[in-house]
Amino acid sequence: MSFTRVHAALMRGCGVVAAATVAAITLLVCYDVVGRNLGLKSLVWVNEVTEYALPIATLAAAPWLMWRNQHVRLDVLGALLSPRAQRHVDRFASALALVVSLLLVWYSVKVLLDSKGAGSLVIKALVFPEWWVYVPVPIGFALLALECGRRVIRPSGLTDESSVAR
Repeated sequence: MSFTRVHAALMRGCGVVAAATVAAITLLVCYDVVGRNLGLKSLVWVNEVTEYALPIATLAAAPWLMWRNQHVRLDVLGALLSPRAQRHVDRFASALALVVSLLLVWYSVKVLLDSKGAGSLVIKALVFPEWWVYVPVPIGFALLALECGRRVIRPSGLTDESSVAR
């Protein structure tokens, strides 16, 4: 299996995780609101779970959106530049994003390990080790770094899902 196919599957997986997380948040919040209005027993942990799920959705969506070329970009600048200059700017921006993403991976792993070493707990409606909250951060930024790295090496690579055979 080629890198392109594995990478495409990984990026599609990010999109699925983001969509499933948003769907779960939506269902939980709707159930909680309807349940409260109907006098049903409230799920005390819904707010907490949705609070922790939002960063997961965001961190999963970021590499997928970049892979699909649907990330935030400054189109005004692109309209002023030649296609060649646009490619150079895109490659530079991807290299910069790669460095920032890798720094965030390093720092988030450090925070995660510090929290794990301290044995910190989250004590709210749910009780669990604090480091669990940090796990999605290095994973999400590592996936974003992977996509940024791909864009540095192959700036004219994937522009959307349709360019990869299924």
